[in-house]
Amino acid sequence: MDDTNEDLQRPMVARVMAAFEAFQQRLMALHAVEFTNLEITMAQAKLLYVVTAAGELSMSETAQRLGITASTASGAVDRLVELGLLERSDDPTNRRQVRVSVTQVGRRTLEQLQDLNTRQLRDLFQRVTDEDLRVVERATLILAEAAAAAPTTDADGAVASRSPMSPVESRSS
Repeated sequence: MDDTNEDLQRPMVARVMAAFEAFQQRLMALHAVEFTNLEITMAQAKLLYVVTAAGELSMSETAQRLGITASTASGAVDRLVELGLLERSDDPTNRRQVRVSVTQVGRRTLEQLQDLNTRQLRDLFQRVTDEDLRVVERATLILAEAAAAAPTTDADGAVASRSPMSPVESRSS
């Protein structure tokens, strides 16, 4: 089923998606000035995030997770290696395979991005009434629960198992 059919079955999903997209656009506009000070592109930030989340990836896994070709991934990794954000190493089990991992500089850069997001969200939350913040809190908990219950895929695209308890369930236990 494609997104259009799903939106016809659940129009509220389409409305929430539109509202969320508008929010993201406004948030990006707020991020733009400070983000440029980090001297990496959004695509590079995405690559950095993907590698950091995985811990270490092969070049083919990197390409697959980003939805790009291996040669495009290799060029993007090269640029982040030049910047000192990622490092390449030989796979000890397969000499033809290259592994990619994040450096300390890369971790600090990602922390700067996360700090930027946190600071800007905190500033936005300061502009919202306590009553509306309770709504935001509830919505965030609902989304966290849905994310915890959503299936994940491994590097090969296979559905990976989930832990049986969501963050909301564990919080209320």
